Amino acid sequence: MTRNKPRAKDRRDRKRGVERDQPELLEVLSLLAEMRDGNEYQSIVELRPRDGNLVPELRRAIADLEEIRGRRCLCYVSNVIKELPDTSIHPSDHLPFNEMVEQVPPDIDAVDIFLVTPGGSAEQVTLFVDALRPRFNSVEFILPYKAMSAGSLWALSGEKIWMDRRAFIGPIDPQIRSSEGRLVPAQALLTLLGEIQKAGAEALQNNQDVPWAYVRLLDRMDQHQLGHAINSTQYVIKIASNYLENYKFRNWSTHASTGQPVSDQEREQRALRVAAKICDHKQWKAHGHAINRDAVYKELNVKIDRLEDLMGFERAVRRLWALFYYVFDKSNCVKMMVSQEYSVIRNAVVLVPSPPQSGGQ
Repeated sequence: MTRNKPRAKDRRDRKRGVERDQPELLEVLSLLAEMRDGNEYQSIVELRPRDGNLVPELRRAIADLEEIRGRRCLCYVSNVIKELPDTSIHPSDHLPFNEMVEQVPPDIDAVDIFLVTPGGSAEQVTLFVDALRPRFNSVEFILPYKAMSAGSLWALSGEKIWMDRRAFIGPIDPQIRSSEGRLVPAQALLTLLGEIQKAGAEALQNNQDVPWAYVRLLDRMDQHQLGHAINSTQYVIKIASNYLENYKFRNWSTHASTGQPVSDQEREQRALRVAAKICDHKQWKAHGHAINRDAVYKELNVKIDRLEDLMGFERAVRRLWALFYYVFDKSNCVKMMVSQEYSVIRNAVVLVPSPPQSGGQ
């Protein structure tokens, strides 16, 4: 057994059901060794590694996944289980991510990206893709949980997207800041503008006054904000369609229904249709809408690969994700970039207020 036995008082307290403010975690040599299939996280939640360093454990789990896949795995994983700052895809990730890519041995030409993120900067995603695609002949994505917004955009740049049955992506409709400083869907503003224009045109056609509420809304709209909404929407559609055409649909050579070859024009048109739909706020209604793998296939007509179709793959992914989840649950870690050769772990800065000063000046 690798677990250290709990103290006698702890055993008596647990038997009596005594609540402890901060229950002492049982010390073990390896969380992976104690992990139980189908109950990965719960089986380790009350344990702690003896040396306190989980990077070696993460690398062992990554190695198990790599052995099944026959290719390297780079992990970009954000804390999506706590309300912490700086979890999104951000320009500050540029240097460490590029360093992680550059540490991959030069003879390796295929990688998986193990991705969990709430979203973030679409512009930074394009820089990540620029770092990956010239370096590797094949890039595929593994999604154990959520990859939202800009994370969904990034996943479209892979030849394959492997999703756990629990995983989901999200709409890529861009967000812009309102005059009050809140993030709002850019296309929600454009939809409102379209409704105002339609109502105004109908009123004028019927020799009626334009509804006063619409006039007031139109007066309050920021022209700069509207211009940004239009440009950002066009930008993400262009990037998404480019990734689909050149990467996700690159190996789509024949129509499944007819067996006929797929032309370059058909590939381009389908990429544009899918990009417009996944970027369409009217389609999904909410920026945080979860699109599971069945919906990706049925509503977007994009093929998703299932973890359970590759022997041992689902188990390896869930074990690795349980370790990341453990780190995020037990700490203020906001983001981890980890591979066999590289690791950067970022923690949230917690500001502790200074004690009140006593006495005079």
